[in-house]
Amino acid sequence: MNRYCLDCHEVLIGRSDKKFCNDACRSNYNNKVNHRNGNYIRQVNAILKRNRNILLKLNPSGKTKVSKEKLAKLGFNFQYSTHTLSTSKGDRYQFCYEFGYLFINNMEVLLVQNESLITT
Repeated sequence: MNRYCLDCHEVLIGRSDKKFCNDACRSNYNNKVNHRNGNYIRQVNAILKRNRNILLKLNPSGKTKVSKEKLAKLGFNFQYSTHTLSTSKGDRYQFCYEFGYLFINNMEVLLVQNESLITT
């Protein structure tokens, strides 16, 4: 029973657990696999970074109110955040790294900065 290289599909000769005919095929195969898996991660990271930069730009003082519409016009994507912080009052802040927001109503958003996440 012949075994074939996972990259170039040549017949493998040697050990029974061999998957590639040489290091170049192994490297090429793994680069293809990692590239496919990494695209989604890169896209999500780009969205999170853009969200963080928008929050940073609109909230230089550490706490401010802005309209939800203004965030959306700047390209903020409300579907992506890094974590959620729930308060004892029941408020749920969404965060993009150290910058967060809380929906005050359908029109306004409170922007905050979590000082405890900042390292010097």
